[in-house]
Amino acid sequence: MTDIMEMLPKTWRIDDGMVRFFVLEGKDKALMIDTGMNCPDAKELAHKFTDKPLELLNTHADRDHISGNAAFDTCYMAPAEEENYRRAGGTGTITSIHDKDIIDLGDRPLEIIEIPGHTPGSVAILDINNRLLISGDSVQAGNIFMFGEFRNIHDYIKSLEKLRTYEGRFDTIYPSHGPLPVKPELTAKLIEGAKEIESGKAQGEEIDLFGNKVRLYKFEYAGFFGEL
Repeated sequence: MTDIMEMLPKTWRIDDGMVRFFVLEGKDKALMIDTGMNCPDAKELAHKFTDKPLELLNTHADRDHISGNAAFDTCYMAPAEEENYRRAGGTGTITSIHDKDIIDLGDRPLEIIEIPGHTPGSVAILDINNRLLISGDSVQAGNIFMFGEFRNIHDYIKSLEKLRTYEGRFDTIYPSHGPLPVKPELTAKLIEGAKEIESGKAQGEEIDLFGNKVRLYKFEYAGFFGEL
């Protein structure tokens, strides 16, 4: 069951079980950011609260973020994410986005920040005028998936270090999972934890996750699912 809430003027969150996605509206058009895990009617839902032309951008292409993509002919996505998207059954045309690209919804410019690591083409979206960052899965206070194909913890650390250089430009982070909002200070803590995992210092617990044997590294601020 989905739950819709307007967080800021013309800024909606749609909760779809344990994942959420967003719709931002400008003067000229609206943008859906991801389409959830069990929400093939995501586009139809959005038209209940916005009558603007609606486009789609994916922060990344894990299956819990693309369930409603088929309703769109095209989606904005980083080129490095296409293999992940097609393997997950993603359809339609990809309109490539790159670091520092601007998508303007009409008096509402959004800047793309490439942050590979969680997946090769993960991106964050900076809502410039609202000083808001939409972070996908990469910055959250839940458990971040860092096991299996397409994950790279070294790239993830580099991406979060890059994201920290933007912190003077946003006050709030909206993640796709876990508590919302989170503060920019969380990014530094995630870097610290990821470095402990990369170096072998962190102690994790072996668990079964959806039939996968993984190691859960649990910190007081967030967790990581990593390789055994």
